[in-house]
Amino acid sequence: MEQQQQLPEAVNAAGVRATYCNETYGPHERNTFDIWLADSQEPTPLVIFIHGGGFIGGDKSRYYETEDWPRLLEAGVSVASINYRYMNEPPYGILSSMNDSKRCLQYIRNNAEKYNIDKEKIACSGGSAGAGTALWLAFSDDMAEPESKDPVLRESTKIVAAGAFVAQSTYDILRWSEIIGLPAEKSQQELQMIARAFGLNSAKGVDLYAQTDIRNNLDFLKKMSADGAPIFVYNDKEAGIPTNEDELQHHPLHAKALKDRADEVGLEAVVYAPSIGLIDESGKDLVEFLLEKFRD
Repeated sequence: MEQQQQLPEAVNAAGVRATYCNETYGPHERNTFDIWLADSQEPTPLVIFIHGGGFIGGDKSRYYETEDWPRLLEAGVSVASINYRYMNEPPYGILSSMNDSKRCLQYIRNNAEKYNIDKEKIACSGGSAGAGTALWLAFSDDMAEPESKDPVLRESTKIVAAGAFVAQSTYDILRWSEIIGLPAEKSQQELQMIARAFGLNSAKGVDLYAQTDIRNNLDFLKKMSADGAPIFVYNDKEAGIPTNEDELQHHPLHAKALKDRADEVGLEAVVYAPSIGLIDESGKDLVEFLLEKFRD
């Protein structure tokens, strides 16, 4: 718990301290969240913010300074910010990190009365890894387990909207070459990185392309359908040939792939990627988009 104690105090940009700090939603030491409750007698909508950091870093203090939180609270929307285990911890891989975020969503639903939350009006947002997790939740079928002995896991995982900043288009990383327009060949180092993201110890002797169950579960671009939650995507990165991992992971063509797929399946998507000419004509920002979805 030393890492938790070193985090900044949970105070937002308006100087308001979280209503509940370091709430626990699971057994791992990073299964904690802070939540700011809107002043309301009636149950309120909720936005859960999921931090980035490549699934190997970052924490829930990432968004304490954002101006969006005071705007949401003033509009009667509660806000939570969560931690989750990193992918280099058991049971390993991106999916283990995202399953923690899923559980946090279910935990808050299971405790909706305590937090005065409207269970039918929950959205998720985040940047990079947090953005990908929000999109994974938005496009996945309901992962509730009605027969589970754990009441938390019986709760729905469906959300009403997702906000994604500098998002990846899929965590089937083997697809990134086609999306960005790069040669498909991978070095052994790249294959090892992908194996670890897939939750595998090593790429040696493993045909990563044949790992269809893992790839399909991580491919939220493929999961997307008209029945998924509407999305808001913003990517302010420059286009061009990526020269490092950061530029590859956050390339604006990821935003384009999400927009193209949304148009293909008939899903509402407000997408901005200025460097490649993607500007939504609505001009909505994240807060405006989310408030509209909560009203709907």
